[in-house]
Amino acid sequence: MEILSYNCPPNCQVVNLRWKLVKKASQSCESKPPSFREHRILCIRRDFRSGFSGYSISSWCFSKNLDREKGSNSSNAVQGFRNLNSQVLSGSYDGYVIGGEEDAGSFPKEREAIPKVLIPGLPDEYNGESGAPITSCFWEWKPKFNVHYEKAGCENVNSPPVLFLPGFGVGSFHYEKQLKDLGKDYRAWAIDFLGQGMSLPDEDPTPRSKEGDSTEEKNFLWGFGDKAQPWASELAYSVDLWQDQVCYFIKEVIREPVYVVGNSLGGFVAVYFAACNPHLVKGVTLLNATPFWGFSPNPIRSPKLARILPWSGTFPLPASVRKLIEFIWQKISDPESIAEVLKQVYADHATNVDTVFTRILETTQHPAAAASFASIMFAPQGNLSFREALSRCQMNGVPICLIYGKEDPWVKPVWGLQVKRQVPEAPYYEISPAGHCPHDEVPEVVNYLLRGWIKNLESQGSVALPLLDDEENIQYVIARDLEFVREESKKSVRVRIYGSRFSLWNRIGSFIKSRFRKVEMNSS
Repeated sequence: MEILSYNCPPNCQVVNLRWKLVKKASQSCESKPPSFREHRILCIRRDFRSGFSGYSISSWCFSKNLDREKGSNSSNAVQGFRNLNSQVLSGSYDGYVIGGEEDAGSFPKEREAIPKVLIPGLPDEYNGESGAPITSCFWEWKPKFNVHYEKAGCENVNSPPVLFLPGFGVGSFHYEKQLKDLGKDYRAWAIDFLGQGMSLPDEDPTPRSKEGDSTEEKNFLWGFGDKAQPWASELAYSVDLWQDQVCYFIKEVIREPVYVVGNSLGGFVAVYFAACNPHLVKGVTLLNATPFWGFSPNPIRSPKLARILPWSGTFPLPASVRKLIEFIWQKISDPESIAEVLKQVYADHATNVDTVFTRILETTQHPAAAASFASIMFAPQGNLSFREALSRCQMNGVPICLIYGKEDPWVKPVWGLQVKRQVPEAPYYEISPAGHCPHDEVPEVVNYLLRGWIKNLESQGSVALPLLDDEENIQYVIARDLEFVREESKKSVRVRIYGSRFSLWNRIGSFIKSRFRKVEMNSS
């Protein structure tokens, strides 16, 4: 095995707060990978106690608030991330409070008692509890395609391997709480998709002429030249590239079938990959998976429509879209925009997102980020839709587990319930309060459910699914209040488990009954 040195390209530091996201595209899921070869990997142990240098979302937002004019009523994109008094009410969970009474919203109260389940918290390293150490590595997939990933628990040689796939705009860092905890029992990996996180190119895919003002040269964005280098001539950041990346990563790095866990975009890629490579998958867990991806028609599925569009996300960027992309990029890469997105997707605004905020900002400084974002937006859809990929997984007997945050503003609960209807045998856990990223917002709950699901599969059913010890109670819907300790405080969330006979009509009926109960209680 050869060590790969990795040099960060210029302008990678957090300097001017311009956010840049990235990704890459590839071949069809039907393509056959070449024979295995020696791969090059560089690994670095991470020290979490040292933290990350960069911006703190709370301190940044606080300073922005100080700059407001006195008496101004204008809203600020990050107002919700001030020093909030957010809390989950203790005991039986009846409500969720953000910032004060004016922000309070309540969940339906239920007359029957909900059983409580005590679950473990995360390892508290500052109190002597050791989490699994995480190692940061780079793997050279192809020339110029260096994939960043993190791993933990490699000493657990006889335990199942688990691979985590990130959502759009983030990377392997978003699974730190899973690697440190689950890495104690399993071998765990998390990758950055090509064009995201730290899997960005280390040279310009479309270098410009060296003529011109040196100051302007320093500010050039990569990918905005007129001619692509040979390695980037057919590059487009699409789901087909990412599913190929996952396939090769498993074959060359992990070297055995894995459990795949994906959030948002990562959930889409997980299902797509499993549909194309069922022999490499032991099971798939979807965390608020987006049910669609790709904003341009697929040239195989819709050839006439694809011919109408002038660009399919390849390099170089057409001159006609460069100014537009630069304008859009300046808007979405602004720290206020990033903070507003985080405010939307995290239901509990007391969740510490400083690390996520800082790592996103660091990624945006890469000079290739804006062009990569453009490629992602214009790359074609995959050869399979989400529904078609699910059907293939079902036909091939790929086990699926569904874990969804109820308060997701983007992937609403109805999307998860539609997956449950299509794959009725899949356990479906709905967590509340939790938003689009339940693994980062309530990692204690997600880790507990993942452990239980993997144990159920590894034991071939002799170990019951988590929270489903009584087989007769899992036909429709049951609820449990899960309690755990975080930072020396007791927390509680409600988890609803939907059984094999659940239907949307059951849900509508339950909702109507709860409304009637509320009216009766108010009138009495």
